[in-house]
Amino acid sequence: MLQPRLNVKLTQRQALTPSLVQMVSVLALNKLELKEMINGELVENPVLEELEESVESLDERSGREGDRERSAEDVAGTDAAAKDPFDEVDFGSYFQDYLDPGYKTGSNYEDLDRPSFEQFLSQPSTLSDHLLWQLGSISLRADVRAVAETIVGNLNEDGYLTATDAELLEAVFGDSALDGERAQSLARGRAVVAELDPVGVGARDLRECLLRQIEALQRELEEDGGSIEFSETLDLARVIVDRHLALLQKKDMRELVRLCHRAAEQVQVAVEAIRRLDPRPGQRHNAISTRLIEPDVAFVKRDDEYVVVMNEEDLPTLRLNAGYRKMLREKGLERDVREYVKERYKSAIQLLRNIEQRKNTILRTCESIVRRQHDFLEKGVDGLRPMMIKEVAEEIGVHPSTVSRAVANKYVHTAQGVYELRFFFSEGVNGPEGGDLPLLLLKRRVKKLIEEEDPGKPWTDDYLAAELQRQGIKVTRRTVAKYREDMHIPSTHQRRQR
Repeated sequence: MLQPRLNVKLTQRQALTPSLVQMVSVLALNKLELKEMINGELVENPVLEELEESVESLDERSGREGDRERSAEDVAGTDAAAKDPFDEVDFGSYFQDYLDPGYKTGSNYEDLDRPSFEQFLSQPSTLSDHLLWQLGSISLRADVRAVAETIVGNLNEDGYLTATDAELLEAVFGDSALDGERAQSLARGRAVVAELDPVGVGARDLRECLLRQIEALQRELEEDGGSIEFSETLDLARVIVDRHLALLQKKDMRELVRLCHRAAEQVQVAVEAIRRLDPRPGQRHNAISTRLIEPDVAFVKRDDEYVVVMNEEDLPTLRLNAGYRKMLREKGLERDVREYVKERYKSAIQLLRNIEQRKNTILRTCESIVRRQHDFLEKGVDGLRPMMIKEVAEEIGVHPSTVSRAVANKYVHTAQGVYELRFFFSEGVNGPEGGDLPLLLLKRRVKKLIEEEDPGKPWTDDYLAAELQRQGIKVTRRTVAKYREDMHIPSTHQRRQR
């Protein structure tokens, strides 16, 4: 007779999210999203634990101090004969950081005079909004910008380009005739969009989308000093996507292994890395519902200088579970169990690294913003200065798309109010060479002039441009008309009151 039994099965699987894709995705999360992700990892990974707000016993404290004194060789177990990359990890330093008092760097955010509302609602920006903001912070030739903006206007909800080259040419130049100069503008416009965040937008098909994301991961690995092992995995992933995507979609692993001339395990790891990529990169920025948001950072004045303070309130304080580390030192531990625990430790440590790297990147980006926007912090919007994504990226030594992810969907609390971080980025009216007025302030001045006009004799765009030029702002009638339309202000004829 069959009897019901409870079986507990311990399985090992490749955890590539922390080591590959998570390195990019964590940076794009705002505080509330990061908290949700950490809570999910706490459920999935038994090695991670949240430090409870309680007093520890002397036995726990002494046991932890003993753990710190043990070497990484003890942690790895007794398999010293076989070279294992896990054995080379400096676990002594990690356990010192993450075991006590729990991994969470200091923050004085709770001491600040915060807004009267702690959390508030905001309409999410669309994919087009997010991309056009980035384009507005890049210095481009007029024809290249027109191509890039047209491409953004022809993306579907998943972020794929639906218009053909002929249709793009027709929209930008009025006809589909292709010559050398237009071909260059078209290629440059597509290249500009390909560099924007989220990575993969503007691609025409799945293959191109995934290849761009793999290239971005390789770039992130180079900036972060990633391991050769992960680099080789990405190289193989690139080959699979570029040459054998159809086999991947059919899940024909046997044929993939044969054509890639690699071990089955290596191909499987590369395939798992591909599965972690985002085949619909536009979806994240096409949410319809209103978002709950909370400031991620604050710009605070201390001793006549502004400093950046991270808001880490309510974020779980993480540490590594000492019990699993003790398990690794047991000589009779089954091999499958040991390998599973080692994988979980590597995944947990990489997660903690990525969270710390996210914080460092946001801090460095915000410190650059503070240095460049001192007048705004002192005087308000009228003190806002032009600031380009590329300038900040070069200053802190990262790719421009990294800066875009660092500020996307994140808010800052300042003495002037709560602002989205991307608010501070815009090209100068006259371009990067001598431009000293952000586009935001140009729009404000255009709007103010129109508000002060005689309703019976409203000013033309030519007159508005001439008036701005008298104020020292080099702007054309066409530019004035464009930004008037952006603000949904009617034309001169429509504004006239009889």
